[in-house]
Amino acid sequence: MKTYQVDENGYYGEFGGAYIPEILYHCVEDLKSTYLQVLESESFRKEFDTLLRDYVGRPSPLYFAKRLSEKYGAKIYLKREDLNHTGAHKINNTIGQILLARQMGKTRIIAETGAGQHGVATATVCALMNMECVVYMGKTDVERQMPNVKKMEMLGATVIPVLSGNMTLKDATNEAIRDWCCNPSDTYYIIGSTVGPHPYPDMVARLQSVISEEIKKQLLEKEGREHPDYLIACVGGGSNAAGTIYHFVDDERVKIVLAEAGGKGIHSGMSAATIQLGKTGILHGARTLIMQSEDGQIEEPYSVSAGLDYPGIGPLHANLHAANRAVILAIDDDEALNAAFELTRLEGIIPAIESAHALGALEKMKFKPEDVVVLTVSGRGDKDMDTYINYKNNK
Repeated sequence: MKTYQVDENGYYGEFGGAYIPEILYHCVEDLKSTYLQVLESESFRKEFDTLLRDYVGRPSPLYFAKRLSEKYGAKIYLKREDLNHTGAHKINNTIGQILLARQMGKTRIIAETGAGQHGVATATVCALMNMECVVYMGKTDVERQMPNVKKMEMLGATVIPVLSGNMTLKDATNEAIRDWCCNPSDTYYIIGSTVGPHPYPDMVARLQSVISEEIKKQLLEKEGREHPDYLIACVGGGSNAAGTIYHFVDDERVKIVLAEAGGKGIHSGMSAATIQLGKTGILHGARTLIMQSEDGQIEEPYSVSAGLDYPGIGPLHANLHAANRAVILAIDDDEALNAAFELTRLEGIIPAIESAHALGALEKMKFKPEDVVVLTVSGRGDKDMDTYINYKNNK
């Protein structure tokens, strides 16, 4: 049977692999040879499942959005990752990875963050497991996501503002990789998305697959069948999307819709629509689609959302696009912000700006009344209140 999952060499079609400096070779090989036996062991599953239930608060609800459904003419369910402890899907992954780091005897944790949700989730599990935590965050993002910076510091993490590039997620990732190169023996790098060298994209997707596992059970209960007609999620690096589609990706009955950040418009020069604008190249250890100039220089992405302005995309999603398995929509800043206000008014849910891009996809779709649509609300909007208020005031 055809599969869109990773192959034994760490590739999704032509995308993926591990292109890494020699100094990290042993770290990555060590991880590659360890991650599956740990993740599939009974002791890991037991501790992971217990923490997801009692600490994170899973399963997250699958909520039938009645007024949103009436507006768009379909049965729309929202997968409420915004209700997790720390406010987003990121905690599913950090809990799994810190258990793995502990098993591997690592004592120091590093991470990169854009919107700050992965940083907060990493700082949270480091506090829980009593481990040193260093988070790299672009200075631009430090300024626009200050509540999350304060949370990380309160949790005991050291937040290091990164001053290179346009001081956002790509630059934070560069610095985290540099740190890892300097401290390979005691340091474990918790990557927050389905990016980076193999095995990270597969490992993060597996840890986030709790989302699609729950969707199957919850749909069976609510609709009498396990599969939806449509799955919709936003993509930056792609971890909430990977988790949403994991158990459905090989089921061709399910249509996959990925919403990326169009910024001020795909052709404006101020966009983060990586899949539509990207060309094949290597970024942060993987072959994937990257926004780059004619001579291969990385182009700076732009989005109103701090979590989606990454110049690459996870190799899983690059392959879904290349294989025509997913519909890719670019949602611009205004469309996302308007969709956020609409959800707030119709359903009383304030989404993260990242998730608002998925909501912005609804009006670009043509549904039938009987279609079952599951849309993942990847995070809540507390961290984005300043952006929302400024947008409202300037309209």
